[in-house]
Amino acid sequence: MSETINYLVKTIENLGYIGIVLLMILESSFFPFPSEIIMIPAGYLASIGEMNFILIIIFGILGSLIGSWFNYFLACRYGRVLLLKIIKEEKIKKLEIFFENHGHISTFTGRLIPGVRQYISFPAGLARMNPLKFSIYTGLGAGIWCTVLTLLGYVLGKNQEMLHKYLREITIITLILVTILIIGYVYNKRRKKT
Repeated sequence: MSETINYLVKTIENLGYIGIVLLMILESSFFPFPSEIIMIPAGYLASIGEMNFILIIIFGILGSLIGSWFNYFLACRYGRVLLLKIIKEEKIKKLEIFFENHGHISTFTGRLIPGVRQYISFPAGLARMNPLKFSIYTGLGAGIWCTVLTLLGYVLGKNQEMLHKYLREITIITLILVTILIIGYVYNKRRKKT
């Protein structure tokens, strides 16, 4: 594991901010490439003065947006055709209605959930979610996650044991907060209906 982290630190150091953008494009598209192995080493480089903390986050968000837009357009262009082969059209219409009403909260919270963040753009694209809303909520979710990971790398550096411990704890806390946010959102929507 330490060899991988050292390799990524060197790669990001050599490629700079463009490297962060390119790797985050991969992370946010459908490749199973975790953002933790990009943003944490970049945060470490910021802690030793090799990179700028704020620019790391900005370029991380930019890469996330580009990768998410790739999935969004892929789903817009080919999603319906592919899904119609395995799912009835009524179910696709329900998904579109759901995203029309709740796409913003789904996109935002989806960007904070490991294993979901790479794929939340597909249903958004399939439902043709408003592009501005999609960009804003994707950017907000990605921004929070990029900041957390960069901060983790900045504070803990190469201390892998502490990184794993805190990353696990942060992921659990994030999932709890996302659950509370969704429950609050659903409660608020139901209260408005009644």
